Parts: sequence; C-alpha cells; structure tokens
Amino acid sequence: MPTLDDLRRTAGELPGSAERATTGGAAWFVRGKLYAWECHPWPSIPAETRAIIAAELVVGVKVADRLDTLALVEMAPDVFLTTTTPWGEPKVAFRMARIDDAHLAELITEAWRLQAPKYLRREFDGVGS
Repeated sequence: MPTLDDLRRTAGELPGSAERATTGGAAWFVRGKLYAWECHPWPSIPAETRAIIAAELVVGVKVADRLDTLALVEMAPDVFLTTTTPWGEPKVAFRMARIDDAHLAELITEAWRLQAPKYLRREFDGVGS
C-alpha cells in the first residue's frame, strides 16, 4: 500500500513540481497549476464519500476529461470514488489503501502532464537534451 511519502517521491521527480500545504492537506502543483491533492471531507461532499475520506487517505488527481473519470471508476469501483466536489473538474479521487505503487505513479505522472507546460514535459521525456 503506497503512502503520501510514495506520492511525494513520485511528484518530486517531476520537473517544476512543488508541494504546498493547503487547508485540506498536502497538494502538488506544477507552475502554479494543481495536479494532485490530499482529499478533505468537506461538507459539500456527499455523506457516503465524506465518510470514506474521513476514515482513510484519499487522493485526487486531474484527468483529461470526465470520460477518464468514468472509465477509472468503472474499471475499479473499490479504488476510485465516484463523487467528491464539483470544483476542479475533470478529476478523480482514489483510495490510497487500495491502489498499487505502479498505478499511483502512473496517475500522478499523467495528472502532472495535463497541467505541465510543454517545455517541462519535453524535459521530463528527455526531448531536446
């Protein structure tokens, strides 16, 4: 089971990535754009999802579009949460206790790619070096 330290390690290897403390916990940004965050049980979240977030570590990440969210939830409904908050769409939240290290790294890296400027994506991919 991955931890926030595993997430920090993955995010720390991404160019331009920065961790910040927020009201809801830790969050990761690339050039000021949010791409991953520790979920908080805000009152605006449906009660059943809020109970999960209050009881265990849940992380949210940016995704390309709503279809990506739906596909992930359908693929692994025990891992991915269907609803958190309407802000920051498109996104998906997942239960850290139910995801493996490889999938965590993939989700964090892909979320970073969606928010990172082209020059940082090229740097990460080793293009032009």
